[in-house]
Amino acid sequence: MPTLQIGRKEIPYELRRSATASERRITITPGHVEVLALTRDNDDDIAGFLERKRQWVFNTVREMERITASRHAVPRFITGSKIPYRGRNMPLTVRRTDAERIAITYRNGFTVDLPHWARDDADHLVASELKLWLKQRVRRDVQELAADYGKRFGLVPRSIRTTDLAHGWGSCGPEGNILINWHLIFAPRKVLEYVVVHELAHLRYRSHGQEFWAYLATLMPGSESSRSWLDRHQSALSASFLA
Repeated sequence: MPTLQIGRKEIPYELRRSATASERRITITPGHVEVLALTRDNDDDIAGFLERKRQWVFNTVREMERITASRHAVPRFITGSKIPYRGRNMPLTVRRTDAERIAITYRNGFTVDLPHWARDDADHLVASELKLWLKQRVRRDVQELAADYGKRFGLVPRSIRTTDLAHGWGSCGPEGNILINWHLIFAPRKVLEYVVVHELAHLRYRSHGQEFWAYLATLMPGSESSRSWLDRHQSALSASFLA
């Protein structure tokens, strides 16, 4: 494994080349440094890039070592934390990069690439950006579900959007405006689907009478299990770490 010599400190790093990357990149996690180079880069190109980034690499590696050494006092949003998502607790990886903007990707877990300028407020920044990512994802899910059921059953609300509801998981106003609690991103997708369909059913039947429940059963057979899941987990969803 190649190493970067900075004073007396020798920092090993993994060199990876990419034919699709548009720029060189360095990512740093506890105990690991990765240098992403372009396919056309020669040894001098990589050495020059590392020379320009040497002070940032040194400072960031030291910071990661400090965090690792004092894990009892670290923020909540660090590598190894668990993020509730669609009914499961998914692993979080936080990396330092030399980029200007924060980036979040999801693939069997969350990866947050922190920009070089994020320092003392990194925990708050990760939490804020994760919250935004999750809100965007649940908004997309709700729109997709509403469009699907609207096409199949002719249930088209005047509007449907996600929000932070103080009470309940959804509501359907008298003019057909539907609100869905964004915290349902922490529940299984089938549970989110149930809440969306429940509110769409109110476009046909306003009250929770026998006709409403019978109609809901025709829209989404077996929805009782999702309703029961919500009853059992409502306090945990409401007290989510991102609430």
